Amino acid sequence: QVQLAESGGGLVQPGGSLRLSCAASGFTFSNYGLGWFRQVPGKEREFVSTIRRTGATYYADSVKGRFTISRDNGKNTVYLQMNSLKPEDTAVYYCAACTGDTYYSTKSYDYWGQGTQVTVSS
Repeated sequence: QVQLAESGGGLVQPGGSLRLSCAASGFTFSNYGLGWFRQVPGKEREFVSTIRRTGATYYADSVKGRFTISRDNGKNTVYLQMNSLKPEDTAVYYCAACTGDTYYSTKSYDYWGQGTQVTVSS
């Protein structure tokens, strides 16, 4: 059974940091690109970051310079380090796996986790 399980979300003050993890199983992890998306109620799911099979990374303009994506193929895990968090970063964060090239589109991803809540508030 294919599974992606996010963890590490929570409540943090503006300017703080969180590290999200996503543990994968049921597919050949190293053959897939990994992405992080986020969603707030009433809005479409938004691209945050991706790391490709090659190790290349890409970020949405809104998080560039603050977030860092990484992967550990030996642990079948992808991470998202989030620094200098802002209230507008508040969302449910999802990890996903894909074999497509359009990394910024939700339609390119085959597998999705259930999400983890990140709340940035004072």
